[in-house]
Amino acid sequence: MKNIFLITKREYLTQVKKKSFVLLTILMPLLLIAFGAFINFMMKSNQTSYTFNVVDKSHIFQQKLKSGKDVKYVFVPENIESSLKSSLKEMQGVDGLLVIPNLENNDFDALEKNTKLYINKKIGFDTKMKIGADIVDVVKLEKIRNLGLNESQISNLDKKFDLITENVVDKNQTDSDISFGVKTGLGFVMMYAVFMFIIIYGVRVMRSVLEEKNNRVVELIISSVKPFELMMGKILGVTLVALTQFIVWIAMAVVGAVFFNTGFSSMQKTMGMDKLDIMQLFSLISHTLLDLNYSLIISVFIVFFLLGYVFYSAMYAAIGSAVDNETETQQFTLFAIIPLMIGIYGSFSIINNPDGPTAFWLSIIPFTSPIAMIARIPFGVPVWQLALSVGLLIGFALLMVYIAAKIYRVGILMYGNKATFKELWKWIRS
Repeated sequence: MKNIFLITKREYLTQVKKKSFVLLTILMPLLLIAFGAFINFMMKSNQTSYTFNVVDKSHIFQQKLKSGKDVKYVFVPENIESSLKSSLKEMQGVDGLLVIPNLENNDFDALEKNTKLYINKKIGFDTKMKIGADIVDVVKLEKIRNLGLNESQISNLDKKFDLITENVVDKNQTDSDISFGVKTGLGFVMMYAVFMFIIIYGVRVMRSVLEEKNNRVVELIISSVKPFELMMGKILGVTLVALTQFIVWIAMAVVGAVFFNTGFSSMQKTMGMDKLDIMQLFSLISHTLLDLNYSLIISVFIVFFLLGYVFYSAMYAAIGSAVDNETETQQFTLFAIIPLMIGIYGSFSIINNPDGPTAFWLSIIPFTSPIAMIARIPFGVPVWQLALSVGLLIGFALLMVYIAAKIYRVGILMYGNKATFKELWKWIRS
C-alpha cells in the first residue's frame, strides 16, 4: 500500500501542478458556456427574416394571418397581383407573393390546391412549413366558426390544461414542467460529463502506460515496485485528478445557482417582470436545483464516477500494457467504448420513464450503470436499487482490476509481439 500511495501521489501532483490543469479547471465551465452561446449565435445568425406580399381573394385571412419575427405578411390589393408577379424578380425587400384564391362554397380543399407562393429566392424548409402552419391556423378557425361557435368559445378550445400531479407515496416527487426539465437537463449534463471523463482520463492512463513501456522506463520502475502497485498507483492518481476537477466544478455550479436564486429574486422586486423574463427563468431553474436533494445527487455522482472510472481505466491500463503502439489499441478500445455508448444512448429512454425496465437494467448492469444511474438519480431512485448497483459495480471493478493486473504483469515487459485475444486469455489464466 505504501508503494501504491507513493505512485498515486506522484501521478496526482504531476498533473495538478501544471498551469494548464489549473487554467482548464477554472475556465472549462466558462468555455463550455461560451461554446454553447457561440453555437446558439451561429444558429440564430443563419436565420433570415422574410417578407411576403399577400393577395387574399377569399377575404378571410386579413388581420388573421399574423406576422412573426421570421415571417412578415404584407396584404396588398387584388388588382395589382399581375404587376407584382411581373416585377417580383427585381423587387428588393420583398421575398415572395402569396396568392390565396376565392373561397367558394366553403371548399377548403380547393382553396389549398389553388393557393400559391411565388418566390424570387430560395427559402428554407422551416419557412415554408411556417407559412403553411399559419394558413392552417386561420382555416381551422374559419371551419370552427362555420359550426356556429362565437369568438370566446373558439378561444376556449385551445386553452392550456395544466395537469397537477401528486405522488401519494413520496410527496417530494411532485414535478412541475420546469422541475422535470431541470432534472432531465441535470441528469444529461452529469451523464455526459462522466462519459467524457472516463474516456479522456482512461485514454490518458493507457497512453501513460504505453509511453513508459516504449521508453523502457517501466523496466527500471518495476525493479522497485510490483506491476500491480504501479498500475493501481496510475489509476488512482489520475482518478484523484479528475475528482479534483469535479469538486471544483460542482462548487462553482452550487455558487452559481445560489447567486441566480438570490440575485435575480431581489432584482425582480425592483424591476418590471416583463423586463426580467430570462432572469426569472434562471432564478426558477436555480431554485429548483437547490430544492433537489443535491447532497445525495453529488454523493451518488462521485461514487459512480470513481467506481466507473476504476472499472474502465483498469481496462485501458491493460490495453496499454498489451500493445506496442497506439495503432494497435483500436482493436481493444472498442470493448471499453461500446458499453459506454450503450449506456449513454440507452439512457435517453429515462426521460419518458425513469423507473422503466430499460432504465432499471441499464443502471444495474456494471458496464452501463456509471452512466445510467447518474442520469436517473435526479428523478429519485429506490435505496435498494442504489445499493444493488453499487455492490455489483464494486465487485466487477475489483474483478476488472484483477484481470487487468494479470494482463499488465505480463504485457508490460512484452515487446515486438502483437497481442491476440488468445494470448490475453493465456496471460489471465497464468
